[in-house]
Amino acid sequence: MTQSTHLILVRHGQSEGNVAAEAAQRDGLERIDVPARDPDVTLSETGREQASAVGRWLAALPGDQRPEVVWSSPYRRARETAEVALEVAGLDIDQRVDERLRDRDMGVTDKLTAAGIRAAYPEEAERRDWMGKFYYRPLGGESWADVALRVRAVLTDLAGTERHRRVLVSGHDVVLLLFCYVAEGLDEEQVLARARDNPLGNAAICRLRSNPDSATGWDVTDYNLDEHLSDDDVRVTEEPGADAEVEDDDA
Repeated sequence: MTQSTHLILVRHGQSEGNVAAEAAQRDGLERIDVPARDPDVTLSETGREQASAVGRWLAALPGDQRPEVVWSSPYRRARETAEVALEVAGLDIDQRVDERLRDRDMGVTDKLTAAGIRAAYPEEAERRDWMGKFYYRPLGGESWADVALRVRAVLTDLAGTERHRRVLVSGHDVVLLLFCYVAEGLDEEQVLARARDNPLGNAAICRLRSNPDSATGWDVTDYNLDEHLSDDDVRVTEEPGADAEVEDDDA
C-alpha cells in the first residue's frame, strides 16, 4: 500500500509588507508604502516571533509527524519563516524553492489599495466588479483561478514525484487557501466565503493528507490553526499582503 503524503502548510509570519498594507488600509491611502519589491519583503519582528512559535509547534510533534523536507515560495518572507521555524525546531532537512508557490502577481495594481486602483485604473476596478474576485486578472497579473492552476501542478508533484511523505510548505495566504480549495473541491462562492469569514492568519497552519478514496485525492485535516501562537503569547495577526487588493468588504 502506498504511503500517504502529509502536508503542513504554513503562511509566512507578519511581513513588513503586511504592516504597510494594514497602515494604508487604516489611513485610507491610495498607495502602499512597501519597503522593497515584493519578492524581497522581509518578516517584521512580530513575524519572526510567529515563525519561532511555528518552530516550537513542529518540535512538539511526534517524530513520525515532523516534516522531512520543505517546499517554499522563493519570496523572502516565506523562506525566512521556514528557516526560523526549522532552526527553532532543531530540524536539519532539505529546503526546496518552487516558483509556483510565489504570491499572486498583482500586475499594474501592485502597491495600490482599492481606493488607489479606482483612482488610477477605474476601468480595472469596473472590470473587477464585473468579473468578481476569483476570476479577475489585473493587467499583467494573475487571477485566483490562475494561481489555482499552479497549486494543482504542485499538488500533483508532491503526491507523485516527491520521495518524502511529510512535507512542510511555506507560502502565502491566497496560495495556501487555494491548496485547501483544490483539496476540498470547493467552488467559487465557497472559497470566497472562506476568505471573507475565516482568512488565513500570519503563521497559521493547515494540514492536508493524500487520500486515493477522496474525490480530489486529498483531505484537509486542519485549517487555519493558530493556537501555537496564542499559547506562546505571540500576537495573532490577519493582515493583508502588500500585493493584495486592500478592500473593506472582502480582502
